[in-house]
Amino acid sequence: MAGAFSSINTALSALRYQQAALDIASTNIANVSTDGYVRRRVVGETVGAAAAPAVWSRSNEIGSGVQSSGVQRMVDSLLDARVRREHGRQSYLDLKAAAMARVETGIAEPSETGVAKAIDTFQKSLDDLNNAPSSDAARSQVLANANVVADAFNIQARNLEDETGDQRARVLSTVQEINDVAKQLADTNFTISTSSGNGSDTATLMDTRDQLALRLSELTGATATTRADGGMDMTLGGVSLVSGRTSATLQIATGITPTGAGDGSPVAFTLLQQDGTTPAVVPPTGELAASVELIDVVLPGYAAGLNDLVKQFADAFNDAHDDGYDATGAVGGKFFDYTDPDRAGSLKVVVTSTSAIAVSSVASTTPGVGNNDTGNASKLADSITIQDGYQRLVNGFGSAVASTQRLAANQVAMTSQVDAAREQQAGVSIDEETVNMVMAQHSYEAAARVMTTVDEMLDTLINRTGIVGR
Repeated sequence: MAGAFSSINTALSALRYQQAALDIASTNIANVSTDGYVRRRVVGETVGAAAAPAVWSRSNEIGSGVQSSGVQRMVDSLLDARVRREHGRQSYLDLKAAAMARVETGIAEPSETGVAKAIDTFQKSLDDLNNAPSSDAARSQVLANANVVADAFNIQARNLEDETGDQRARVLSTVQEINDVAKQLADTNFTISTSSGNGSDTATLMDTRDQLALRLSELTGATATTRADGGMDMTLGGVSLVSGRTSATLQIATGITPTGAGDGSPVAFTLLQQDGTTPAVVPPTGELAASVELIDVVLPGYAAGLNDLVKQFADAFNDAHDDGYDATGAVGGKFFDYTDPDRAGSLKVVVTSTSAIAVSSVASTTPGVGNNDTGNASKLADSITIQDGYQRLVNGFGSAVASTQRLAANQVAMTSQVDAAREQQAGVSIDEETVNMVMAQHSYEAAARVMTTVDEMLDTLINRTGIVGR
C-alpha cells in the first residue's frame, strides 16, 4: 500500500520478522545439547505487489516490507539417508565384533588355563607314567589332568552356549523394540500429516521422526523414504515396515522360541502386514542381522570345529586305551565319553580309579594281577594329535575377530565423517547463533528507528503543516 502510513506497516513487518528471528536463534541456543535437534532458521520473503494483478486495476506498491514464509529445518535428505545407512552398518559391525571378542576371551588362548595347555600337561603326565607305571601318584596325576582337559573343553562349550543364548535373548528384545519404534514412527507420521494440514509448526515432530527412522536403521538396516505430507516410510528388505500411519509387525518365524530357546532351524523373520499377509524378510544389516549371523553362522561354526576335535581326541585315546591292560590285568576299555552333538560340552572321564588306567601293552599271566609293562603308555601319549588342528581352529577364529574389529574401526571413520557433515549443517553453533542474534537485534533497532522517523515526519505533516499566523 502506497501512502504516508505505508512505511509504518513496512517497519512493523520488519519488527515482527526480526522478533521471530530472535526467537528462533534463542530456541537454537536453548537446544544446543538436545539429542536429535535440528537447527532452524526463519525464511523471509518480500511483501510486494500481488502476483496476479486485477484486470481493471494496477498496484502502485513499491514494497510493503517482509513476512515470514515459515521455519526451515537445516537438513539435507540425501545426507540423512547416508547417515542412516552408515549407522546401520556400524551397529552391525560393533555388535558382531563385541560378541566375537567375548568368545575369544573365553577361549583363553594362549594361557595357563586353556585347552592347549591342558592337553600338553595331560600328555606329559602320560610320559611320566611311562617312567613309573607302578606309581599311584603318577596315575593320579594322569587322571586329574584328564579331567582338566575335559573341563577345559566343557568351559569353552558353555561359553559358546551362553553367548548363543544371550544373542537369542537379544533378538527377542530387538524384535520388540523394532515393533515399538515402528509404531511410534507411524503415529508420528499421522501427527505430522494432521499438523501440517492445519498450518501448525511440524519442525519438532520431524526431529522425532528422524530419530525414530535412524533407530530403525540401526536395528535393522531399513531404508527410509520421505512422504509428501512430511512423514517417512520405511522398508525392510524390500517389504514395507512403516507406511504412513500404519506399521507392520516383525515376527520370528523359526530359529527361536518365545522363551528364547533354539528350535534347531535357522533364524527367519516375517512381517505381518495390515492385510494379514506375512512376507519373509531378511534384515540386511543392523543389530538384528549381527545377532542372526552370530547365532546361525559364527558361533555354530566354531562349535562344530571344536566338537570335531573332541571326537578325534576322545576316539583316538579310547582306541589306544582299549588296546592296553590296567593294573589288575583287565582290558582298558573306554577312557573318555561324550554325547552327540554337544561333544565338547559333554566330554567326561569315565575311568574313576587310578588302577583302571591301561598302561600295559601285554596281558598279565596271572589273572587279576597286573605287571610292570609300560608299552601302552607311550601309545596313549602318541594318540593325542589334535594340537595342530586346535591351533588352526583358534587361529582362524582369532583372525576372524581381528578382521571384524578392523572393519568396525574403518566403519567408525566413515560414520564419523557423515555425522560430522550432518552436524555441520544441522547442529547448533553458539558462535553462529550469537551472530544471528546480534544481526536480528540491530535489524530490530533499525526497524524501530524507521518507525520513529516516520512518526516524526507524520507529526510534522499533521500538526505543523498549514498553521496560519494571526
